[in-house]
Amino acid sequence: MEPLCPLLLVGFSLPLARALRGNETTADSNETTTTSGPPDPGASQPLLAWLLLPLLLLLLVLLLAAYFFRFRKQRKAVVSASDKKMPNGILEEQEQQRVMLLSRSPSGPKKYFPIPVEHLEEEIRIRSADDCKQFREEFNSLPSGHIQGTFELANKEENREKNRYPNILPNDHSRVILSQVDGIPCSDYINASYIDGYKEKNKFIAAQGPKQETVNDFWRMVWEQKSATIVMLTNLKERKEEKCHQYWPDQGCWTYGNIRVCVEDCVVLVDYTIRKFCIQPQLPDGCKAPRLVSQLHFTSWPDFGVPFTPIGMLKFLKKVKMLNPVHAGPIVVHCSAGVGRTGTFIVIDAMMAMMHAEQKVDVFEFVSRIRNQRPQMVQTDMQYTFIYQALLEYYLYGDTELDVSSLEKHLQTMHGTTTHFDKIGLEEEFRKLTNVRIMKENMRTGNLPANMKKARVIQIIPYDFNRVILSMKRGQEYTDYINASFIDGYRQKDYFIATQGPLAHTVEDFWRMIWEWKSHTIVMLTEVQEREQDKCYQYWPTEGSVTHGEITIEIKNDTLSEAISIRDFLVTLNQPQARQEEQVRVVRQFHFHGWPEIGIPAEGKGMIDLIAAVQKQQQQTGNHPITVHCSAGAGRTGTFIALSNILERVKAEGLLDVFQAVKSLRLQRPHMVQTLEQYEFCYKVVQDFIDIFSDYANFK
Repeated sequence: MEPLCPLLLVGFSLPLARALRGNETTADSNETTTTSGPPDPGASQPLLAWLLLPLLLLLLVLLLAAYFFRFRKQRKAVVSASDKKMPNGILEEQEQQRVMLLSRSPSGPKKYFPIPVEHLEEEIRIRSADDCKQFREEFNSLPSGHIQGTFELANKEENREKNRYPNILPNDHSRVILSQVDGIPCSDYINASYIDGYKEKNKFIAAQGPKQETVNDFWRMVWEQKSATIVMLTNLKERKEEKCHQYWPDQGCWTYGNIRVCVEDCVVLVDYTIRKFCIQPQLPDGCKAPRLVSQLHFTSWPDFGVPFTPIGMLKFLKKVKMLNPVHAGPIVVHCSAGVGRTGTFIVIDAMMAMMHAEQKVDVFEFVSRIRNQRPQMVQTDMQYTFIYQALLEYYLYGDTELDVSSLEKHLQTMHGTTTHFDKIGLEEEFRKLTNVRIMKENMRTGNLPANMKKARVIQIIPYDFNRVILSMKRGQEYTDYINASFIDGYRQKDYFIATQGPLAHTVEDFWRMIWEWKSHTIVMLTEVQEREQDKCYQYWPTEGSVTHGEITIEIKNDTLSEAISIRDFLVTLNQPQARQEEQVRVVRQFHFHGWPEIGIPAEGKGMIDLIAAVQKQQQQTGNHPITVHCSAGAGRTGTFIALSNILERVKAEGLLDVFQAVKSLRLQRPHMVQTLEQYEFCYKVVQDFIDIFSDYANFK
């Protein structure tokens, strides 16, 4: 019927148009003709047209109504089918974004085969070409998972309010079933699904982030499933929207339903937080033995997209594996909806296991499989691409983490000629670091002609995404720029500011940065002159005071201890509108003299003392950014920051990963830890630290 409708409409409209035209012509001729004579038989045609007109219009309306009713019915069916493939719910990383589906091949869905690990880098390069076109095609070829299952329990009236998003629901066949609470219908329901690992059945439970009204059910599930580990992949709020209700107490104990949850410990690190809880059901006939549950909360997933680098996620995943007891129940993994980030985490874990067992990965097949257990697992093409990036990172660089007790043996191996997958020589390890690409496309601000004049070394300028931004001077362009980068610490983001030694014309900007970012600590790792070359403009007065722009610096104290000069400056902002208590600040400079003009310090003790002194100063002044500089702000600066982070981890965990610590710095500022000698020095300082503080030598 549908193809004929347009033809029928045309067929009826043509005679009607002719009749109307005839009517118009006749009317016009009636106004102008005055001759008389016998009545013309054609004169009855206008009357006939006017009689037929309502009938034709009525028939036309009926045909149109029938056509549109049929079209709407068919369209509704099409929309329902496509809804199953691409839900219109909240996409976790790209709010309300619709993923454009590419047209399918007429021959059916494309096949994607396992990739041998040795071809992984090349395959990712091919898929990433043309703005990741092939990754999108592969992602859009995945089955949604809706067709295989039913959602009767999830759609029951009593359960609808328990779902955070109305279209992200657990399949009936794979949902987690709670024990039924007497007298409460549907109390066995929670929005959570069993998900297989690489070879282990039901290794994970993928759950939505608890809502206020489902927190009790969440803890009941953790207890009943004997889970010992919770993996949280969202922050409580993102972009001012609640993504997950806080389901744990900040301190002390709280009872959720009949489960008492007590906080035992909380460790905050730069990418994730580890909380440990003691949980115990409160029963009418007494209490069951308590259990320890670890919650690992990954806090570095950005509001949009995916993490900039997979390094943090791989470290986090390793920590999850390490803390999860062997005989515990499923690992509970949740984000907000329990499909996007949750699926991404589970797939990375499974594919790393496959990589070890079979020397290949099959992301497409595994995502297809777990979507049958919970639809829409891995929610965006960006997440899908991130999985491959994480696997490549792991394949190329392996697990370079060491226990401190094995450091000496590792160093002996590295100074040999072994080239085993996990034990490559020191030079080979450093060479891999030099493969970290310098992202010149992310240096647009530093490469502006006006800003290039502010660079001491034109190859070492900050990336746009983490450069230190100053307040813009009124009417003066480019005054928000300084050659300085925010660098993450071990526990805190943007804990350091890595910058070059000021030039004569950038000293005012240097002090503006110190003031505006409330830095109370400066670490200087170069002399003003070395080998008769200017390395850093002297930005402080030898005595009395000096003024740069609106900031006055007065020297209050200058002492030499071992190889470190400690100078205290009274820094004053000369602005009448500033409040009195905000106008003056004390800033301490640690000037390290133990770095020779060529090479590296002879021993590590001086650097260990410097790091300890800086940390003590930070504890007294609050954890505002530590400003670190040498001459160009990369070689010695990178070495100091790397060692600060490495030693902090050694003290806290008894673990170190020099390679990834330096690699992470190079992703934040080019050329950090500039030479093989400086890289080797990082290992030497850690060894000296362990020898000095032998308490740490037997950490397990």
